Amino acid sequence: MTYIKTLTLSLALGLLSLNAQAQDGPQPRLPTLPISAGMHIIQAEIAQSPAQQMAGMMFRRQMGTNEGMLFVNAESAPRCFWMRNTLVPLTIAFIADDGSIVNLADMQPQSDQSHCSTQPVRFALEMNQGWFAKRGIKPGFKLRGAPFGG
Repeated sequence: MTYIKTLTLSLALGLLSLNAQAQDGPQPRLPTLPISAGMHIIQAEIAQSPAQQMAGMMFRRQMGTNEGMLFVNAESAPRCFWMRNTLVPLTIAFIADDGSIVNLADMQPQSDQSHCSTQPVRFALEMNQGWFAKRGIKPGFKLRGAPFGG
């Protein structure tokens, strides 16, 4: 019983800490990996843990031109994202295991509107809104990098 109470307390303190951090300012930058989109190199922050994925881009005021955030999950599943507490307009690419873009969605800041993958995926990449369109990158385009097997 003591173990369960300790675990519950640890989880509650972790959530309070995450909430306090979110209220105080932008999320800390995460480790990055390069992803290539043709001749363009994206420096993608890797969000793997549930806490990293929950925080995402919340409260950040800007993102560099070729910077993004890659959400990495262990299993393929339908994925949905919203923009609560996110201040930068983003485009999200839902990505298959081989790096192929399944679908894209533009997302507006501070919105609870869900944007979902059209099929189960493990990966989602958030970039500044319009980044993919400006480069002619559409569904079917294949991204390359370590997360996609090379």
